[in-house]
Amino acid sequence: MKLLTVNVGRPAPSEHTDAEGGTGIDKRPVDGPVQVTAPGPRGTGGSGLAGDAVVDLRFHGGDDQAVYAYAREDLDEWERELGRELANGYFGENLTTSGVDVTGALIGERWRVGPRLLLEVSAPRIPCRTFHGWMAEHGWIKRFTQAAVPGAFLRVIEEGEIRAGDAVEVVHRPDHEVTIGLAFQALTLRRELLPRLLEAGGALEEDAREKALKYVARQGG
Repeated sequence: MKLLTVNVGRPAPSEHTDAEGGTGIDKRPVDGPVQVTAPGPRGTGGSGLAGDAVVDLRFHGGDDQAVYAYAREDLDEWERELGRELANGYFGENLTTSGVDVTGALIGERWRVGPRLLLEVSAPRIPCRTFHGWMAEHGWIKRFTQAAVPGAFLRVIEEGEIRAGDAVEVVHRPDHEVTIGLAFQALTLRRELLPRLLEAGGALEEDAREKALKYVARQGG
């Protein structure tokens, strides 16, 4: 398991967002090391990667979304589905991985990336209208949602530098069955799964926790 590329983006204008400054979704592979740190809470903290732009801090970035990873194997599947080339970073991911089961990763699972960086899986990516506009594919949000291969957000536990080619090692898997794939389905098309997300405990992203608790309260349980 390894990093194929580390990808960062600069702010660019977009008609698909109302955020001042546009969007940083256009991420490109970079040469050399990139420092990764905890960016701070949502609303003030952006990306965990030095030199990477997260523009709309209302909905993106912060400690629970410090790093976004997507598997090259899943990009390859989308290439076949869409009939077009998708370069590393094209889905807005910071880390394009090889050999990592990103969809099957557990909430709270920890990855050692390179010699020092330690990341913790926190949440699936939920598609937004900026992503839809960027892809320029008819019905993209519906197609992405139905595929249920969302990639994973990660929080920074121990800071460090990373670069293309670094090894990725799963060093901890918690004792529950709440995967990125399950969490994505619960938060989108299968809301009856929301109570299961609470099994992930304190590793669950706060927004997902609130949705799960509200669902349980409405069901009287």
